[in-house]
Amino acid sequence: MSKLKNIIKQLSPKNYNSIYDSLIESNAEKSAYLLKFMREKQLSDTKIMEELDVNTNAYYTLRSRLNQKIEEYLLHQMESPRTTLLKKVATINEIVFTKKKAIALATLRKLEKELLDYDLSNELTIIYKTLKKLQINSPDQFNYSQLYNRHVAYMLAVDKAEDLLAEYFKKLGVYFLTYDETEKLGLTLLKKELENVSNLYQSHRLYIYMSCLNIYHWLFVEKSINSEGQQDPIEDIFDKVQTIFDSYYLDPIYYHLKLVFEYLKLEYYTNVAVYRKAEKYYEEVNETAAIFISNYNLYTFTPQFLLTKLERHMRLENENLLYEENKSIFEDFDIDKNNVPQYIIYVLYRAISCYYGDKYDEAAKYVNNMLNDLSLKKYPYTQLEIKLFLALQYCLMKDYDLFNQLVNSIQRQVRLLGKGNCVHILLFTKILKTSLNDVKKSKSGKIQGYIQKIKAINPPYFSPLKYLKLDEDFINRLT
Repeated sequence: MSKLKNIIKQLSPKNYNSIYDSLIESNAEKSAYLLKFMREKQLSDTKIMEELDVNTNAYYTLRSRLNQKIEEYLLHQMESPRTTLLKKVATINEIVFTKKKAIALATLRKLEKELLDYDLSNELTIIYKTLKKLQINSPDQFNYSQLYNRHVAYMLAVDKAEDLLAEYFKKLGVYFLTYDETEKLGLTLLKKELENVSNLYQSHRLYIYMSCLNIYHWLFVEKSINSEGQQDPIEDIFDKVQTIFDSYYLDPIYYHLKLVFEYLKLEYYTNVAVYRKAEKYYEEVNETAAIFISNYNLYTFTPQFLLTKLERHMRLENENLLYEENKSIFEDFDIDKNNVPQYIIYVLYRAISCYYGDKYDEAAKYVNNMLNDLSLKKYPYTQLEIKLFLALQYCLMKDYDLFNQLVNSIQRQVRLLGKGNCVHILLFTKILKTSLNDVKKSKSGKIQGYIQKIKAINPPYFSPLKYLKLDEDFINRLT
């Protein structure tokens, strides 16, 4: 909420009135009143809900839509001068054929300066190509020819960097589920290749892309914030990135990439256990969680936010609130089932949230639907843990037939993978069987003993069971 309130309070009177009037004209009166309450009155969320006469879910939806409306308006305001500039570039041939040469040259040089301010390398190549033709009989022709060649090469370098960045985070999803050393080597090689491209030019854009990759790589692949070859501390990188964003505030890509770096700050401060700072960035990312997860995966590994969110609620001991919150945040969310790692993590996040909200049948439905949609043979250990989580739901639902069928399937898979590689899975299976045992004597004690052994094991791959609190509440649910 703090982010939305801050944005509203920082709106100029002209922008505020324009947004308010457009909401009234489009019959979105409640959104307009919410905007007014947040700007003009110091009211708590509860009081605003009373004033608007809406429940919690409707309020979260209203708030999310207002946030989207404001962002669309501000983005339109930002893009207007850029759009005008691009239209001018589109009329270059008309200028060349209809204006005197001196006027055409002056116009092109003015456009060159404006395009440099916006860092629009693609359009600059058009300007330089035209200038070198117009100056074919002048000594300046060589200079513009060099500028054209340099910007074509730079444009290709930026395209290459964007492709490498997207490929890195696609590959990271596979590594995340397996922690396979070959996949890790592939990530390191992609990182090195992007470094080589970035070193070709003194480019703020390439620096931004390199920073997206580096910070995530240090935090989640190398798992060290002081890695070998790291030139600047992470906080210094954040400061430099912010300086670039401030300098190129009209750049539409940077406008959106601000959210990626808010997320990276959340992960960094969570990693170093500075939770007070992390909380600020959590609120900002959580406001737009659905859009962030689905639309920003070319620039970072967005599903990790859901796991960080789970860990945060577990740390604050309010994981039971996740179920209701998810209803509003993911109301219109469409998951990309072709992005397998993202799909798996999203479904597990929703299912675990259902578990903490005592909605065991709904948790089982999420997992079953995913198992029907996907083949997880490439990720056998993760598949085992997902099945084990499903077995836990059947156990809590007292569905003995489905439980026994699933446990038999799990045990067959364990024999194929080797019992020595699945010790914690066998222990968790024993917990569930003990729970269903008719003999109540010392049931809690046995389960507690198995839990202590599980906690001593750290699986070398993505482990969904890590996000279950194996505490007294867990034992009480089973006994």
